[in-house]
Amino acid sequence: MAKVAPVDPEIILADHGLLQAFDEATRRRLAAQAIPRRVEGGKVIFQRGDAGDSMIAVARGQVKISTYSPDGKELVLNIIRTGEVFGEIGLLDGEPRTADAAALVTCDLLVLKRETFLSHLEANPEVTRRLLGILCQRLRRTSAHLEDSLFLEAPARLARALSHLVGAFGIPARAGVCIDVKLSQQQLGAIVGITRESVNKHLGAWQKAGWIAIRNGYITVLDADALAALAGREPEA
Repeated sequence: MAKVAPVDPEIILADHGLLQAFDEATRRRLAAQAIPRRVEGGKVIFQRGDAGDSMIAVARGQVKISTYSPDGKELVLNIIRTGEVFGEIGLLDGEPRTADAAALVTCDLLVLKRETFLSHLEANPEVTRRLLGILCQRLRRTSAHLEDSLFLEAPARLARALSHLVGAFGIPARAGVCIDVKLSQQQLGAIVGITRESVNKHLGAWQKAGWIAIRNGYITVLDADALAALAGREPEA
């Protein structure tokens, strides 16, 4: 197995979408106080109800944010990628976590404690604006997710989810765009609120139609226009 390079907190924070808004001296202080944490794929990072005492930056990897019904049915709310943060709600209000977070792959994280981070916000209004922007974006996504669940049939919901994943994780492939996050059919179903069997049915049909290809668990979108038409939206860039 290839050796993974250690994470340098100062370099990560300097290149992080939210945290790069801090000046260099502040980033250096945050880096000195950040707690590195490596989490293996499939392991829980925190659970709903845990203390909301920190915000977490993803230095490397992908994190799944989800919630569960009383009977154990999962709904995936978001997938956080390298260069993004999560846990920001608990960081701001100090209340317990509102959802679960788990590593989809082995992740390197930087844990920023609430008291450490908040002490720098008042002197850095640009960071506050960016953090509010992240919260608004997450709220809009949740609202759109709810609308899709209420008003769209399963094929359109799945097509929208794939289009969104292309926009967030797409990398150019020889014949299309590969979604560079490995999700099982069960996990895809949890994103859109349908069964694994339904996901299998629609993905199989789209493979036969030449819209997608699946290899080693990764989906490549070959016909983004067809998926966008089914989803009722323009293809995502």
